[in-house]
Amino acid sequence: MSYADEVFKKNCIDILAQGVSDEELDVRPVWNDGTKAHTRKKFAIVNRYDLSKEFPIMTIRKTAFKSCIDELLWIWQKKSNNVNELNSHVWDAWADKNGSIGKAYGYQLGIKHKYKEGEFDQVDRVLYDLKYNKGSRRILTNLYNHQDLHEMNLYPCAYSVTFNVTGNKLNAILNQRSQDMVTANNWNVCQYAVLVHMFAQVSGLEVGELVHVIADAHIYDRHLPILEDMMRQKPAPAPKFLIDKNITNFYDFTVNSFRLEGYSPNEKKYTIEVAK
Repeated sequence: MSYADEVFKKNCIDILAQGVSDEELDVRPVWNDGTKAHTRKKFAIVNRYDLSKEFPIMTIRKTAFKSCIDELLWIWQKKSNNVNELNSHVWDAWADKNGSIGKAYGYQLGIKHKYKEGEFDQVDRVLYDLKYNKGSRRILTNLYNHQDLHEMNLYPCAYSVTFNVTGNKLNAILNQRSQDMVTANNWNVCQYAVLVHMFAQVSGLEVGELVHVIADAHIYDRHLPILEDMMRQKPAPAPKFLIDKNITNFYDFTVNSFRLEGYSPNEKKYTIEVAK
């Protein structure tokens, strides 16, 4: 069994057994038919993945590996907020007629800020510090800009990453305010595992741990039958993660710079409605 399968199952069992329902609250999300989308939730779940041992991708359900990397590069390389520059449709529901999702995600990473060493956007500041200030405890990014929230079509869910170099290993903490477990949990885990690999490689470091902190981990009511079926699927071992070792510039990575060897997930197709 993939370690990611083990973690996902444990989290969902915990949410269902120990979590709290919000069915008595007037919640914001709705389904496509206008019905309120209620959840069962658990506060403060923390998962640790040792990226030097295994790539954290689930096998009881197929994770769209290439698509999640494409979105990652859209945010962290292109620093884009326009879905017309994205090759999947995961953001279409939050885009306006011009394709913009407002001042969210990639937009925030691309804003330049003044430092004593000069002007950097958030991504380039991480790259600078990993090259020149490896011992720093200040290497982090933050997408939750209160000044711009009113101009974001969706507030950032995975909003902050703290990077830390320990020995020769790059570790990271991903902070997430909200997590739809069935739709997006492993998608986000895979994305930020890849991001740690990218930053580590171009900085001459080895990968260490990815720590995923979820403030509100929830399962939507209409996702319960799908989750029950997923949990019955037979898991497989984790695949081997391969990255193009010739790349030394963060901005030279493409979707095709990464592949999985021996990935044999459950191929069953699930139609999962997304609450908005």
